[in-house]
Amino acid sequence: MPPAILLIDDEEEILDFLERILNPQYSIYRAENATEGLDILNSQTIQLVISDVMMPGMDGLELCSKIKSTPSISHIPVILLTAKNTMQAKITGLELKADAYIEKPFSKEHLLAQISSLIANREIIIEHIAGSPLAHIKLNQSQEGKVFLDLLNEMIHNHIEERDLDVDELARLMNMTRITLYRKIKAISKHTPNEIINIIKLQKAAKLLAEGKYKVYEVALIIGYTSQSNFARDFHRQFNISPSEFVDSLKKK
Repeated sequence: MPPAILLIDDEEEILDFLERILNPQYSIYRAENATEGLDILNSQTIQLVISDVMMPGMDGLELCSKIKSTPSISHIPVILLTAKNTMQAKITGLELKADAYIEKPFSKEHLLAQISSLIANREIIIEHIAGSPLAHIKLNQSQEGKVFLDLLNEMIHNHIEERDLDVDELARLMNMTRITLYRKIKAISKHTPNEIINIIKLQKAAKLLAEGKYKVYEVALIIGYTSQSNFARDFHRQFNISPSEFVDSLKKK
């Protein structure tokens, strides 16, 4: 399924033009005003928003501010398009936490490169930490995304010994509905919430093993496993190395 992009502009011709540029590489949602755009953001899984600044009613700047101040959608990158080319206009857009500010007329290549970069930054966050036992969760990300990831990481670590930590409990801890949590995680990674829980637990296990203070079975218990064999299986499946092999590899360094 291609990444979903929401286009917001009060001019149908602009929407048509943008859709022609972005098809078929992306799935396209369209809105003719900011209110309609917010409704789509709250009901669909959107990876990126492209909005005009000058619109009747709520303009693109106010829309950007609302997106970035709403926890359930604040991680979504926003590109603002504007005919204003003054420095103050750019500063205002960035102060409202827009991820990119592109002047009209713009080149197709510039827009596509900016979109690709912003979406790629989100996708590598969990993909990177999933493939490296000691990788950190904090990579290049918007401030709102960092806040969400930090909170997610903190909640899982605070309850890491609980064997019954699942999506429903994590959503409760994050003060979100299950659907909102699932949508927010899906927007920044290809993993499910349950997979995220497991990845962060196994990351914690790798860190504890690297410290050299605990035996493998002790680490398994600390992160909520009652079976050392299940822990070893999941660790190997995630990192392509067994816990004991991982410990041995660290001793050789």
